[in-house]
Amino acid sequence: MSGAPGRRGGAGAAAPGRRRPTGRPLSHAASRPVPAGSRAGAGSRPEPRRGVRRSARTSASAGSPRRSLATGRGVLLVGLVLLLALTLAGPVRQFLAGRAELTRLAAEGTALDQRIADLQTQLERQADPAYTTRQARERLTYVLPGDRLVVVVDGEAVEGDAGTVPEPAPAQLPWYEALLHSVAVADGEPGR
Repeated sequence: MSGAPGRRGGAGAAAPGRRRPTGRPLSHAASRPVPAGSRAGAGSRPEPRRGVRRSARTSASAGSPRRSLATGRGVLLVGLVLLLALTLAGPVRQFLAGRAELTRLAAEGTALDQRIADLQTQLERQADPAYTTRQARERLTYVLPGDRLVVVVDGEAVEGDAGTVPEPAPAQLPWYEALLHSVAVADGEPGR
């Protein structure tokens, strides 16, 4: 019996630290298949990290080509900014035109207020009888009874008393009668 494999004490006996196979699955074994290339005894223990690190600059500049500046997000952002600018252009222009109109109307209102003040001052002056009298004498050459009137006509001073009517000047003939009179005088017919 000592030569039969699988018996106790024989040559095929298990090593003292190992278990004997029973044909049942192990209770701690994983139920999913092990991927190819993995170690048999890896289990759930994490593998120690290696000390090799690549810097971000060398990996980005070494292997990959340079990215374009016009990415999809950039184009979308520029499009949105242009759309916003076009949307706001009309209201902003109307706002600025309205402010210019308000400024113009305020200046016009100030000018009208000044004109109103000037006209009120003139109305107060015209309500004064002394001002009215002075304007009548200067503009219309009115005189009060007892005043002396001096009128200069063609460089000659003519004097008269106030309230007297000057002598009427000889009436001048209309131009056509003066023309006929001069023709008659030229023909020798005096005195017409």
